[in-house]
Amino acid sequence: MGAYALRRILWIPVTVILITMIVFLMVRFIPGNVIDLLMTQLQTTTGQAAITRAQIAHSLGLDVPIYVQYGRWVGNIIVHGSFGNSFIGNQAVLPEIEAALPVTAELGILAIIISIIISIPIGVYSAIRQDTIQDYLWRGLSVVLISVPAFWIGTMIMIYPAIWWGWSPPMQLIPFAKDPIGNLGMFILPAFVLGTSMTGGTMRMTRTMMLEVLRQDYIRTAWSKGLKERVVVTRHAMRNALIPVITIIGMQIPMIVGGSVIIEQIFSLPGLGRLMLAAINERDYPTVSGINVFVAVFVIIINILVDIAYGWLDPRIHYQ
Repeated sequence: MGAYALRRILWIPVTVILITMIVFLMVRFIPGNVIDLLMTQLQTTTGQAAITRAQIAHSLGLDVPIYVQYGRWVGNIIVHGSFGNSFIGNQAVLPEIEAALPVTAELGILAIIISIIISIPIGVYSAIRQDTIQDYLWRGLSVVLISVPAFWIGTMIMIYPAIWWGWSPPMQLIPFAKDPIGNLGMFILPAFVLGTSMTGGTMRMTRTMMLEVLRQDYIRTAWSKGLKERVVVTRHAMRNALIPVITIIGMQIPMIVGGSVIIEQIFSLPGLGRLMLAAINERDYPTVSGINVFVAVFVIIINILVDIAYGWLDPRIHYQ
């Protein structure tokens, strides 16, 4: 296991280099041109039309070939640990990411916890009570959770309480260090919306795998020994059934960033998703590239941890 993990870690730099190439090129395919956008803003705000496109391109470093731009960007990351400055505002990108990261991280951690707390117990219970009324109800709920978009649930939570009771979630970020209870109260609703969007698939996968494991010979042997249901389920069945479920959860974790784009916008949370959306609208290439590289490295690390978790859950799994 240690040698396998080491090999995976050694491949991280190669993967990251390929990711930087893809990200750097893809963001430049976004429709629109940042130079035109800046010229329009300058003419609107200052009324100055003397600034030319060439001057703006030179100030942003866009007047050189694309491979030179890429070399400067990567070199800046390696040498200075910086993703450069944003085109809009000329502020360093890394501090903006560092400021938005705790918001998205807290939202994602709470969403995953909520998803696991809801989906795994219900999936296990639905499997051990197969074809009962409770099983049909929980299966129906999982279909509803898969079908209903998270942004619709979030929008309804924002609109109807405000109409019926004059209440709406806090719109200003409450720091955890300043008010932990207020911070949790602010994040619990968006985390619930984001978590329930992942719950349906995990619930169905847990039920399916539990049913498969419960039909195995060693489970029947455990029943024949007279072991209690709790012991059979928790000690013998769940550990093997959770291996594919861990895969699903590992795949859902990177989706949190994508889902948070909408949820953070609805609930006015200044996280990575909202920062990414603003950067795309402004054609801010350094910010978009920096966030994508940061998220890609995070996804790589999560995939390694998920693979290592397989061996912990099932000692029979060996990596060569």
